[in-house]
Amino acid sequence: MRLLLALLFFTPPLLRAESTGAESTAAKPMHNSTAVAIFAGGCFWCMEPPYDEIDGVVSTTSGYIGGHRENPTYEEVSSGRTGHTEAVKVVYDPAKVSYAELLDIFWVNIDPVTPNAQFCDRGSQYRSGIFYLDEDQARQARATRDAIAASDRFDQPIVTEITAASTFYPAEDYHQDYYLKNPFRYKYYRTSCGRDFRLKKLWG
Repeated sequence: MRLLLALLFFTPPLLRAESTGAESTAAKPMHNSTAVAIFAGGCFWCMEPPYDEIDGVVSTTSGYIGGHRENPTYEEVSSGRTGHTEAVKVVYDPAKVSYAELLDIFWVNIDPVTPNAQFCDRGSQYRSGIFYLDEDQARQARATRDAIAASDRFDQPIVTEITAASTFYPAEDYHQDYYLKNPFRYKYYRTSCGRDFRLKKLWG
C-alpha cells in the first residue's frame, strides 16, 4: 500500500534518484563522542522523527539492511526479493542519550507482534528488527525484548528480530528527512496507514 501511495505522490525526478551507496556498520564511532544504533520499524519515514527530537541524537539516516543484494534500490527492496528491511541508522552521543533509551523509543514506535509487516505495509521488507553492532547492544536488546515478553502486555509472542548488523545501505536522497521535506504527504501516509491508531492500541 505504501508503495502505491509513494508512486502516487512522488514526482518523476525523485523516482529516478540514485542510492548514495553502502555504509559500514562496524562498531566504531564516527568520532570519539558518537556511537551508532540501527533499528527497523516498518516505514523508515516514520522512524526518523521519534529519534530526531531526542537531545543527544546527532543524525538519522533512512536505509536498507539485512538483505543479500549489494546497493539495492528502493524499488528492489519494495519488491521483497532482496531480503532487506527498511531501517534507520541513528548516530548519537552516549554522553547525552544511552542505547537503553534509544531502545525504549524503538519499542513504543513499532508493532512487535506482527511478523513481516508494520501497520498497513506488508512483506519482509517491513519487518521490525534491532540490528546490533556489538555484544553489549545485543545484550541490552534481548533484555528489553524479554522484559516486554514477560510483562504479559501482549497475548502474541514478540516477533521483532534481533540480529547482528550487516551492511547498511542509505536510501535514496528523496527518502531522507521525508517528513520535513513533504510534511503534508507524510502526514497523509502516516494517518492512512493507521500507524498512530495501532501504536495507541498496543502501547496506550
